[in-house]
Amino acid sequence: QVQLVESGGGLVQAGGSLRLSCAASGRTFSRYAMGWFRQTPGKEREFVASVSRSAANTYYADSVKGRFTISRDNAKNTVDLQMNSLKPEDTAVYYCAADSTVGVSRNAREYDYWGQGTQVTVSS
Repeated sequence: QVQLVESGGGLVQAGGSLRLSCAASGRTFSRYAMGWFRQTPGKEREFVASVSRSAANTYYADSVKGRFTISRDNAKNTVDLQMNSLKPEDTAVYYCAADSTVGVSRNAREYDYWGQGTQVTVSS
């Protein structure tokens, strides 16, 4: 089992940057692909980015490609999301998630463990 705790959310002006971090408990962190998702009220959870177990492969939603960067450190059991050039439409609760299935999914239903979420608000 993996417990995930996000941090780093907050309020930022459009064009600014934030770095989200997710700390994972347990000794098997490297067995999980990791993802970041976001959700706004009344909408389904949306894929943002994911990273493979070895960190060799990363994947991004088209809406954040070129602005966000996902990274992981298996020695520290952390996965980060660097968010640059933020836009008001990036405002959401951001969730970190762990996926034990084969491959690296963009589908929230395939992720087994979730953090509690951290609020990101981008003002115009």
